[in-house]
Amino acid sequence: MQLHSIFTTAIALAPLAVSAAGTLGFAVGNVDVDNKCKTQQEYEDDFAAIKQNSHAEIIRTYSSSDMFGNPCDTPSIVLPAAKAAGVKVLLGLWPDGGAWQREKAALDAADPESFGDTLYGITVGSEGIYRGTYTEDELVGWLQETKRDYPNTLVGTADSWNLWANGSMDAVIRSGIDLALANGFAYWQYQDIKNATKTFFEDMALALARVQDITGSLDSIHFMNGETGWPGTGGTNAGAAIASDENMETYWNSAVCGLLEWGIDIFWFAAFDEPNKPDAIGDNDQVASERHWGSFTADRKPKFSMNC
Repeated sequence: MQLHSIFTTAIALAPLAVSAAGTLGFAVGNVDVDNKCKTQQEYEDDFAAIKQNSHAEIIRTYSSSDMFGNPCDTPSIVLPAAKAAGVKVLLGLWPDGGAWQREKAALDAADPESFGDTLYGITVGSEGIYRGTYTEDELVGWLQETKRDYPNTLVGTADSWNLWANGSMDAVIRSGIDLALANGFAYWQYQDIKNATKTFFEDMALALARVQDITGSLDSIHFMNGETGWPGTGGTNAGAAIASDENMETYWNSAVCGLLEWGIDIFWFAAFDEPNKPDAIGDNDQVASERHWGSFTADRKPKFSMNC
């Protein structure tokens, strides 16, 4: 079924009439500004700030154990905090570098399905196929193990939009996943803020189209934007993409609010500035700071209005 041509044309012309508004979420890290594992109270304070300043209903985590060298046991801490705050959690497992068993053990220890609707779902990996840190076969195996052990929970994975679009994720799509999260950053494509929303929409359309083509269905897999964002003042420019709080707000109002209007769920990366985060190295070997991507400062002050 060649659904992509229909969707790509439609997304350029008018909102998806069959879709309700998408759900807003935020990516939240599991360490504080001192690189210590967040406490339950710190998570609750995070969630309070998010709820007071946006309509977000869900947060996304990345690692269950020690993504940055800290044995954080994230599920056992974040789930009670989310339940108390009345938000849902898309729990992430970070299997890179031989960490699968450790990540899975931390997940199992939390008994996540006992938290009911607080647990939205589980993602295994984030951009690992893009980075080449695990193979598609390895990912499929981990996904199927997670599905087997948590049959009542939505399970999926996140990767760069172009990997979903170019066929690299086809075996994952066919593996029985429930969730496909496509990450897309017009900023990392060196787009001027004036072109950023168009670029972002086209990327999401291509990724979704491939998922639809492979499944032969419009909605048998729930498609989400796993990450998007724009760096604020103090961040690193990327060609024509200029880091500033003003451009971050512009991108939010246009790209984020626009995609939500189209009925696509979206996670903003990230909720809070991360002054402890190491620099990223791009495909071009250039160093870029990732400390200023939050729509909140590190002490939870909003940088702009996050209501669409």
